[in-house]
Amino acid sequence: MFDKLKNAFKSLTNTIVNSITTTELSEDKLNEIRDELFMQLVESDVAVDVADAISNAIVNYLRGLKVPRFGDKESVIKNGIIDIMSKLFSDIPDVDFMSEVIRLLQMKKPVVLLFLGPNGYGKTTTIAKITHQLMKRGYTAVWAAADTYRAGAIEQLEGHATKLGVRVIKHGYGSDPAAVAYDAINHAKVRGIDYVMIDTAGRMHTDINLMNELSKIQRVSRPDLSIFIADALLGNEALDIAKYYSKYVKIDGLIVTKVDAYPKGGAILTFLYELKKPIYFLGVGQGYDDLRPFSKAEFFRQLIL
Repeated sequence: MFDKLKNAFKSLTNTIVNSITTTELSEDKLNEIRDELFMQLVESDVAVDVADAISNAIVNYLRGLKVPRFGDKESVIKNGIIDIMSKLFSDIPDVDFMSEVIRLLQMKKPVVLLFLGPNGYGKTTTIAKITHQLMKRGYTAVWAAADTYRAGAIEQLEGHATKLGVRVIKHGYGSDPAAVAYDAINHAKVRGIDYVMIDTAGRMHTDINLMNELSKIQRVSRPDLSIFIADALLGNEALDIAKYYSKYVKIDGLIVTKVDAYPKGGAILTFLYELKKPIYFLGVGQGYDDLRPFSKAEFFRQLIL
C-alpha cells in the first residue's frame, strides 16, 4: 500500500544521501530538494498546503545538517525525517479505538457510536467490521437503522446483521431517524447490551436538511464517539466533505476505507493535518477482519524506513 507516497520519501532520502557530505547543503540544493519533494507529495494526493508544510519542515531540518562522510548517512537522515514528521503531526493524538471503547464501557452502558459520511464510503460495512471485532471480544451490540432516506439502506444493514447475529432497530422509510437512534439506545439499556451502532443517511453533503437531521440525531443520541468514514480514493474531495460535516456535527475521529485499492497514500497525511482528528482504522478489504488499527508512528516508519 501507499507505494507512490513511499517512493516520494525514498527518492528524497536517496537525493539527500547522494548530496550531503560533511559540508552543508547549499541553498540552491535545498530549494531543489524542496521543490522536488513538494511535487512528488502533491502527485501522491497530498493537499497543496500540507505538501508545502512537509517539504518546508524537512528542508529546514536539512539546513545546516552535517553527516560524517563514512557514517550511516541513510539511517541518520531517515530517522531525522521521521522525527520531523512526528513533530509536524504532534497535535493529532493516536487513539487505540478498541481500548477506548472498552474503557468507555467501564463508565457507562451502553456506549453509543455514531457513524457519519456520504453513501458509498463504506459506513455499513465498517459498522459490521467493528461489531465483529467487539463480538470476538465477548461484547454485544445493537444497530440503529437511522438511514430512513435511501431505498435499500435498511435492507443492506439487515443483511450484515443477519450474518453477525445482531438485532437491528428500525422504523419505516421517511420516519424520523433520531427516533430510531433513541429507540435503539433504550432497547440496549433494557436488555443490557454493550454498544449501540447508529447508521446514518449519506446523501449529498450540501443537503441542508440532511445536515440538520444529522445534528438532531447527535443531540438526541449523545454519542460517545462520532466517527466520520472517509473514502481514501476520493482524496481531497473526502476532506472537503468532512470539513463540511464538521460545521454541523462533532467529529471525534475517522476511519479511512478502501485503502487496499489506494496506492497513492497522500490522503492519509492530508486528513491528519487538516482535520486534526485521529484516524482509528484503515479499511483494507471487504471481509469483517479487514480493519487495520492506525498508528501515526508506524505509518511514518512504513513510509520512510
